[in-house]
Amino acid sequence: MKDANATRSLEAYPSRTSADIRYSDLDRQGHVNNAVFATFSEVGRVAFMYDPARPLASEGRSFVIARLLIDFRAELFWPGTVEIGTGVVRVGRSSFTLAQGMFSDGRLVATTEATIVMVDKETRRSTPLPPVTLDILQSLMLADASRE
Repeated sequence: MKDANATRSLEAYPSRTSADIRYSDLDRQGHVNNAVFATFSEVGRVAFMYDPARPLASEGRSFVIARLLIDFRAELFWPGTVEIGTGVVRVGRSSFTLAQGMFSDGRLVATTEATIVMVDKETRRSTPLPPVTLDILQSLMLADASRE
């Protein structure tokens, strides 16, 4: 199976944001520490899921992350900025999966895949995605997601 995450450009993602690389993000090798990539992924997920122009969570609902996979593709250094692209690759009954690409100076440095579950804020249990959320998620599917 082709790894579509490794071949997508930043422009292929329907949601894009950025984060500055901080000096404190570096490890002993002088590159960005692996754990920081999870934070960059979070920056992209939050921008995607909580965009005021198209809210995904209905009243009394929230999201939790159930799974996060990170593929490190190149070293990342300070100073600089990371561009984070985010799009939907799968939609289920109460969850959806996001794919992300992280780029620095046009170079792919990491890809992620995250499974997000909608939960009821009171019971903290999964709950079905409402029709309006399903419609929004479908509109933000990555173009080649059906082939993954």
